[in-house]
Amino acid sequence: MADGSHAPAGLYRPGSSVLHRLPAGAKLLGLLAGVIAIALIPRWWQLAIAAAGVALLFAVARIPPQVAWSQLRPLRYLIPVVAALQIYLAGWHTAVTVCGTIVLAVALAALVTLTTRVTAMLDALSAVLRPLRRVGVDPDRIALLLATTIRCIPLVAGIVAEVTEARKARGLGFSIRALGAPVVIRSLRAADALGESLAARGADD
Repeated sequence: MADGSHAPAGLYRPGSSVLHRLPAGAKLLGLLAGVIAIALIPRWWQLAIAAAGVALLFAVARIPPQVAWSQLRPLRYLIPVVAALQIYLAGWHTAVTVCGTIVLAVALAALVTLTTRVTAMLDALSAVLRPLRRVGVDPDRIALLLATTIRCIPLVAGIVAEVTEARKARGLGFSIRALGAPVVIRSLRAADALGESLAARGADD
């Protein structure tokens, strides 16, 4: 595990690339703009070009292919379902577009979390939300909530992937109930650990 190829999804990976050095606010704005742009792409071949661009960004950030794949691996259970539904309702062209949009949006979000410290995200979000203090909103708490949400999405996805892999290793078949129970238990444990960490830092004052 020294190379970090099996590191949990969404964890920051230290580096000195251009993307690592970019301000967190710029990366969050870029993420928003990128997701909107990808959602507006109408043709599959344009999505292919966008996918090449995202892959280039991962290369610029010096993110190993194994780590990049670990960010998308949990989608392998969602994408087939979405694709089948879209093919049935609207045809293969729409299925490719919808599934491609989901994958690229998740990849961009993962790239931001891999190249940005949580503290930097908090500072950027707090700065954006600071004007809301005039109407009684605590920007630091809102920023903490948003940053925690960003961090927890890949964390839960990683838990689902790990539980699924563990069941496969034991030769067990797929079962929603058997998958859901350990995922919920591990997610609650992770939430407890996160809550204790935040409380230790005075986040519940």
